[in-house]
Amino acid sequence: MRNKEFIYTYIRHRDEHDLCRMEMRSFFGIDTPSNVLKSTIEIDPSRSPFINERLEVLYEGDLFEQITTQVERIDLGQSTFKVVCLNTTELGSTDKIGHEERRKLERQIGLEINGEPDLDSPETVFGFVALDGKWYFGKLMFSENIWFHHQQKPHMYSTALSTRVARAVANIAVPHPEGVRAIDPCCGIGTVLVEALSMGINIVGRDINRRVVLGSRKNIAHFGLTGDVAIGPIADVVDNYDVTIIDMPYNLFTHITADEQLEIIKEARRFTKKVVIVTIDTIDHMIEEVGFHIVDRCVARKGTFSRQVLVCE
Repeated sequence: MRNKEFIYTYIRHRDEHDLCRMEMRSFFGIDTPSNVLKSTIEIDPSRSPFINERLEVLYEGDLFEQITTQVERIDLGQSTFKVVCLNTTELGSTDKIGHEERRKLERQIGLEINGEPDLDSPETVFGFVALDGKWYFGKLMFSENIWFHHQQKPHMYSTALSTRVARAVANIAVPHPEGVRAIDPCCGIGTVLVEALSMGINIVGRDINRRVVLGSRKNIAHFGLTGDVAIGPIADVVDNYDVTIIDMPYNLFTHITADEQLEIIKEARRFTKKVVIVTIDTIDHMIEEVGFHIVDRCVARKGTFSRQVLVCE
């Protein structure tokens, strides 16, 4: 029995290109400049702010007719289904398929499946795609933009990470959550915490500022999530964690010096194996000084403003 194979399609803004590829590397161990990626690794597409859909491949062939022959095996009985062609845009080096042609191909495949077609509320959604000279058919899962609903929080800072960046950073830090304990010891209003908790990541928060901790707790509760957020400096962390996420504090109300940045990284080195740091400053020398090594990095841009995302072990 062969391993499962999945095809992921992506949508990302030009400014998010590097961050998207960094998330790919964390999830799959590889990346691509393309908007489509194949992997045997199964990721819920709703975890990523960039993945548009995921096709779990059931059948493949060099010709479209080979796909239609294979789908004759599918017997859904009275269950409902619909079939969707993924070639709505250029995918890698494969051209877009026009609207009328897509509808025609969808009907051809649909006629071979034993089941009840339902275009509005199907129990099963199948998809197919032409990619690099081959055809693939399988179960289709669309991404839900969960992060989008987290944009309007009861408490917000103008300098906080966007929900899309925060979600990607959480995925980069904890791509495979099972058995992983994480901490955000400078959590601010909890933007990263909300995204991580909504994905089932085992993470706790902490911040030295009592007011923002209270705001963080309210933000978490607002979305029906449960998470622990403590008040206190990073120096008070006593447990060990598999990974730490640090969005280096900065804004008009948090004047952090280079020495304070260094101290935060030193403290993290004490209780964690891996740290993902988001910073507007170049702090490579600090990271090396405390014994971490940068194993991956990217720049997340928003217009003329940019942040560095560093994975350190």
